[in-house]
Amino acid sequence: MTDQPTVAEAAAKGRADRRKLNKRAGLFRLREAIPLPIFNTAGFVVPLVLVLAWLAVTSLGLVKPLFLPSPLAVLEEAWRQISTGILFQDAAVSTYRIVMGWLAATVLAVPIGILMGNFRIFEGAFEPLISTARYMPVVALIPLSVLWAGIGDEQKILILFLGTFFQMTLMVMDNVKNIDINLIRAGQTLGFSNAEILWRIILPAAMPDIWDTFRITIGWTWTYLLVAELVAAQSGLGRRIMDAQRYLATDTIIFGTVFIGLLGLVTDLLFKRFGRSMFRWTADR
Repeated sequence: MTDQPTVAEAAAKGRADRRKLNKRAGLFRLREAIPLPIFNTAGFVVPLVLVLAWLAVTSLGLVKPLFLPSPLAVLEEAWRQISTGILFQDAAVSTYRIVMGWLAATVLAVPIGILMGNFRIFEGAFEPLISTARYMPVVALIPLSVLWAGIGDEQKILILFLGTFFQMTLMVMDNVKNIDINLIRAGQTLGFSNAEILWRIILPAAMPDIWDTFRITIGWTWTYLLVAELVAAQSGLGRRIMDAQRYLATDTIIFGTVFIGLLGLVTDLLFKRFGRSMFRWTADR
């Protein structure tokens, strides 16, 4: 007589099978956490594949070096700039301009965005103007920026400010408008003034999202660097790329572009790290 599994044994076997299936499908389950080593390794796979494909295409001579230099040529250009000190000088100048332009935009955008998100009168007064201005091409304002601020760092910072301020203001407005209205009603019930509600309820509740807005908008500021350094810049990463275009130095162009992207990535990672430290309750979002 063949032994038949009991109900408990069958249930246990079913759970074990489901665990095995879930383990195999865990990497592709919606919002499912995966092991940190796998997560970190995945970030290197796609770039590595692209670099290998790039190396193969250039090594086989499928594309002329004028149009696409090899990765080794780009690395040689990187070493040239590092060894001569050009890279660090340009990076320092560009980073200063980025930080100053972004800070200037932040100092104005945050209070205006908070007022627009909480008072309809401010939203009605500023939203049409800001929404219109954010669609205007910043590059078209370069002649005016030269007239207003000259050709020094002030002009570059102004361009970076204009490229960031309008979008940041609207994003901060949305951040505070997403706060649960019941929290505000509770503050009013407790007799809080408008200033107390803004400072003690709305701002703490909205700050994680505002911090994400900071992270996103400083990334946008990096993308405007080339435009900012287009006119009369003597140094800077964007200036180096513009000079390379005149001589068709594609290895310099590619390295400069990738390096700006890497600096932006470092900035993004720093904001994420500080954000996780300051707003631990949002870790699972």
